Amino acid sequence: MSLEPPEPELDVGETPDGELDYDELADLLGEHVLDREEHVNAKGFVIRPDSVETVLATLREEAGFDHLSCLTAQQYPDRYESIYHLKKYDDPTQELSVVVPTASEEPVSGSAAGVFDTAIWHEREAYDLVGIEYEDNPDLRRILLPETWQGHPLSNDYNQDQPQIVPLREHANPMEKRTQVPDRSDTMFINIGPHHPATHGVLHLETVLDGEQVVDVDPDIGYLHRCEEQMCEQGTYRHQIMPYPDRWDYISAGMLNEWSYARAAEDLADIDVPEYAQVIRTMAAEMSRIAAHMLAIGTFALDIYGDFTAIFMYSITDREKLQNLLEDLSGQRLMFNYFRLGGVAWDLPEPREQYFQKVRDFCEYMPGRLEEYHNLLTSNELFQMRVLDTGILPPEEAKSYGCTGPVARGSGIDYDLRRGDPYGYYDELEWDVITDDGCDNFARALVRLKEMEQSARIIEQCVDVLEDWPEDEREIQSNVPRTLKPDHDKEIYRAVEGAKGELGIYIRSDGTDRPGRFKIRSPAFCNLQSLEVMAEGEYIPDMVAALGSLDIVLGEVDR
Repeated sequence: MSLEPPEPELDVGETPDGELDYDELADLLGEHVLDREEHVNAKGFVIRPDSVETVLATLREEAGFDHLSCLTAQQYPDRYESIYHLKKYDDPTQELSVVVPTASEEPVSGSAAGVFDTAIWHEREAYDLVGIEYEDNPDLRRILLPETWQGHPLSNDYNQDQPQIVPLREHANPMEKRTQVPDRSDTMFINIGPHHPATHGVLHLETVLDGEQVVDVDPDIGYLHRCEEQMCEQGTYRHQIMPYPDRWDYISAGMLNEWSYARAAEDLADIDVPEYAQVIRTMAAEMSRIAAHMLAIGTFALDIYGDFTAIFMYSITDREKLQNLLEDLSGQRLMFNYFRLGGVAWDLPEPREQYFQKVRDFCEYMPGRLEEYHNLLTSNELFQMRVLDTGILPPEEAKSYGCTGPVARGSGIDYDLRRGDPYGYYDELEWDVITDDGCDNFARALVRLKEMEQSARIIEQCVDVLEDWPEDEREIQSNVPRTLKPDHDKEIYRAVEGAKGELGIYIRSDGTDRPGRFKIRSPAFCNLQSLEVMAEGEYIPDMVAALGSLDIVLGEVDR
């Protein structure tokens, strides 16, 4: 009997050093592979439109690609194209693109909905904005625009000047078609939102009740859709895109949003970032994370038992402390616009010692303050009665819906891009990834509280590094050309760990100084899909609690 530890089992196409063997993956897929494409960080396999479900099922079951991170759809002069961005929850550095071209005359493709539940919404969005139809998608209808909208805004032949008319049938009583679900005759349809205070923004929940229990809920989004992707496609890489990310998750998380674009564009254009700037970025990003989590916790308590005066005001007060630090750093309180391609806009505020002391004071204040949050919230009997064992999201369901961030980690999924796919200065610091296997509303709140403590640890270590940095080596930006023009048809998908999960950007260059395609992978968009699983069989107040535990922001959901 050998005393050596057993070798870990490898998925098909995985080498012992953690790299992907694309040749072996091609052999696994066999005749389904028509061609290959060289994307920057995730090589692509081109397949037939009728092979989508077979190929993705094979890659999930035999090669371990259990995370459909994103779906990008776009139109070329001679074809439409869908790109399924695949990762592994166990190792997000292992990435693969599955490219599905369809004819211009009849853009019809197979659906991935039979393999990944998250594909239902992704394909609905691709159909809505680009115009590709996905056969076998169980719910293929518009998702961001009204059903009566004429044309597809991101298609090449879209006429933005044509009038949009809403016919009278749009005002029909929704109960006529939603008063029943299969095998039920005593159900009731109700609308929650889009202006209900517990919907965290302009979200409309079409809800079917059996008595007081939820049997079906359909989130209706799009009320805050601004076509951010198209606006980014009309801006230049170097100067005009960076102000937009602050407006996606606008709840203090702007630094994290900016980093998602910066990481994708910098890798696309081969731009290095000075180490000093990486430390500043890391510190600023974790300040944004705490500020976002503070508001998430405060509004969650407000949703649960209307505690406006205590928990909510505690969290808003503490969030203001972060806002002050971020304002000192960037000059803004919400729309920071502080990151630049190749670094940051400017160095730390002077006098540096005074700013460092403010940051240290906050980091020292946090542990004791979080104990108060636990006393007021997680130890509160009323809070526990409302959130323990409600809003259950099993880990396999969370993976199928593409959940990330505290939502996934609250279901015991150890997935954090700061550690799993390191960027910035994270891999040089001591901190822990927080998970909880409770899978309920309580677990998701607990993860956020504990994550704030880890973020404070990261910030304090960044201050230690920055204090000792030699003055003549404080390089805040690398030399970046005034006009960036990446190579024609160069493609990349890159992501960071946002406040709500994996915030990713796909960019395809067309050889000009503006992206040919710009796609935003919103973690809140993906997490919201799981509400139906969490709410089924629950009472309405528990469904509201489940929604609050997702910490969605409609600016990021709709984009």
